[in-house]
Amino acid sequence: MAHLLTMPAVVADTEEAVLASWLVNEGDEVMVGQPIAEVETEKATVEMESTGTGRLSKVLVNSGDLVAVGTPIAGLLDPGEHETAIDQLLSESDYRATEKKAQSQPSVEATPEESSYTTQKVSEAGETFRQRTFISPIARKMAKEAGLAFENLIGSGPNGRIIRADVETEIAKHNATQQHAPAPLVPEESNSSASYYEEKPSPMRKAIARRLSESKASVPHFYLTVSVFMDELLRTREEINAQLDGSGLRVTVNDLFLKALAIALHEVPEANATWSNDVIRYYKRVDIAVAIAIENGLITPVLQNVSGRSVSSISKSMNDVKERSQVGKIRQDELEGGSFTLSNLGMFGVRDFSAIINSPQAGIVATGAVEEQVVAIDGEPKVMRIINATLSADHRVVDGSVGARLMQAFKNAIEKPMRLLV
Repeated sequence: MAHLLTMPAVVADTEEAVLASWLVNEGDEVMVGQPIAEVETEKATVEMESTGTGRLSKVLVNSGDLVAVGTPIAGLLDPGEHETAIDQLLSESDYRATEKKAQSQPSVEATPEESSYTTQKVSEAGETFRQRTFISPIARKMAKEAGLAFENLIGSGPNGRIIRADVETEIAKHNATQQHAPAPLVPEESNSSASYYEEKPSPMRKAIARRLSESKASVPHFYLTVSVFMDELLRTREEINAQLDGSGLRVTVNDLFLKALAIALHEVPEANATWSNDVIRYYKRVDIAVAIAIENGLITPVLQNVSGRSVSSISKSMNDVKERSQVGKIRQDELEGGSFTLSNLGMFGVRDFSAIINSPQAGIVATGAVEEQVVAIDGEPKVMRIINATLSADHRVVDGSVGARLMQAFKNAIEKPMRLLV
């Protein structure tokens, strides 16, 4: 039976996304669950999977288009069905309702949610008539930012639709004209143009700014720092990797930190929680998000049931997640959930830092670099390898004593690493 494919929400709180590229062509047969497109949101680029089986028909969105969540982007047909079945579904959906609304508006410029606008033109006979022109959402956005009037653009897409390439061409023409224009006189003492440059933030960077600003402003953070002896853990890691030699797998310090945090959350279940609409939700399973730096920002995929998994299983999952994060292959479900986040900047030589909570999670543990320090052991000076670990906690969920017990459990798990292996 024919049905419409719509732009998915991908991750919570996302209102729109860019269809980065189609992985299949119009007319291809696709299976339910098959990746059919790459979708770029404010947070990440993920694969969109088909919600049904059939022949891809009526592709409505081009690669590069910015699309509101829930907007139809294509149709699926069963064998023998005609494309008129998709037309019928579109006529009954908000897609057609939006088009009708746009036609009824007298304004030249449509609202951001619409995909067309109307202009008044004069025919050769002197008659005034209304012409409707379609423009893709991302083309509309680019034109607005560049200060280009929609009615002056010529579309090269289907039925004269203005697409991203049309706006880029017009911007290039405008820039070329500006380059040949006389340069404005600038006072000799002014060299501001050489002292900095500006660029517009990516959708992901905007999302990071928005979400972390909201978290810092609305979540009552408090911080606890503990120093952790690392010698035993580092020796244990060497032994583990020696046993794994030839397997292609190597356990990292971060893998062991994940296991230690999972043990701590299991032992202090009051912290394994989230704040949700004035309700504290406690979890029976320990799912932990991991901060991973990518080219355009930062994402936090979630590893599930960390406390119930072996170190080698955690390591395999982390290797897989890191590789797919760098090429935009993280799935939607992998970016959702979790009660805590682990962020490690030790590889950059950072001694310690206080991270911002990924709301609605209860907290985030930030770990720094391993440093050699002289400490007193049984009254005698000794050189030990030490890290600082800092908890940022939501005081609505975690009290000071709960946070202190959590960090003590985290410290104990690292300093007695055999606990990580049983």
